[in-house]
Amino acid sequence: MQHAVGSPVPPPHQPGQGPAAGWSPAAHLPGARHPGTQQGPAPVPPAPGYPGPPPATPVPPAPPQQVPPSPDTTGHVPLPPAEPVGAPDPSATTLAVLLIGPAGAGKTSVAKFWADHRRVPTAHISLDDVREWVRSGFADPQSGWNDHSEAQYRLARRTCGFAARNFLANGISCILDDAVFPDRPVVGLGGWKRHVGPGLLPVVLLPGLDVVLERNAERSGNRRLTDEEVARIHGRMAGWYGSGLPIVDNSQLDVPQTAQVLDDVLARSLASPPNW
Repeated sequence: MQHAVGSPVPPPHQPGQGPAAGWSPAAHLPGARHPGTQQGPAPVPPAPGYPGPPPATPVPPAPPQQVPPSPDTTGHVPLPPAEPVGAPDPSATTLAVLLIGPAGAGKTSVAKFWADHRRVPTAHISLDDVREWVRSGFADPQSGWNDHSEAQYRLARRTCGFAARNFLANGISCILDDAVFPDRPVVGLGGWKRHVGPGLLPVVLLPGLDVVLERNAERSGNRRLTDEEVARIHGRMAGWYGSGLPIVDNSQLDVPQTAQVLDDVLARSLASPPNW
C-alpha cells in the first residue's frame, strides 16, 4: 500500500498492537477532519513553469541587551585602583649585576656593601675569591700573564656564571666583580653574558689613577700588584668611555655613597637597558 506524497511513514507497530494503537491514518490523510477542528482551504500548487512562493525567512532572535560597564570595570573584571608609575626599584628586584673596574677601584668593597643592604636576598660572587679556590698550582697574577693563568681565569668565570644562574633561578640576586677589559669583549664582557645570561647589568667603577694606586698600596698578598701593572690596567679601562655602559667615578665617594649611586644607575638600566 502506498501513502500519499508528503505523508509521514507510520511508526513501526509495537508488539501486540495494531495500527490503531498510538497512530491513526486518518490523522495524516488529506481531507481528514478531527471533530471540532476547522481547516482552511487546501494550498493550490503552482502552475507549471512558475516558481512557488519563496520560503519564509526566519526571524533572528533579538540580541541580549548589553549592560554598559561601570567606570571602574573593564567588561566584568574589576580593576585595581590606579597607582602612579615610577622607575623600577633595584633594591626590591631580583637581578644580576657585573661590577667592572681596575684593581683598587673598590669593586669588592662596594659589591659586599650593596649585597648586605638590599631588601631581597642577594649573593656576592667575587672572581678573585673563586680563582683562589685553586691552591696547589694557583696562577698568581704577580707572576705574569700566560696560558695557565688565562685558563684559570676562564674556568673561574664559568664557575661564577654557573653559581649566578643557580642563585637567580632560586630568586636570589647576585653581584659579580671582575676586571673586564674593553679591548677583549669576547673573553670578558661577552663571556659573562654567555655564562650568566642576557639580563646581566654591567656597571663600570673607574676612579682616578691616584686613587687606584693608593688603594692598591693597602693590599697584601697576591692581590697587590705593582704600580706599573696597576697603571697599565687603569689605562686599558679608560676604553669603557664611549662604550654605552654606565660609568661611576667614585674617586670622591665612600663605599655607602658609591652603593647609593650604583642603585641609581641600576634603576636607569632597568628602565632602559644598555645596548651591549
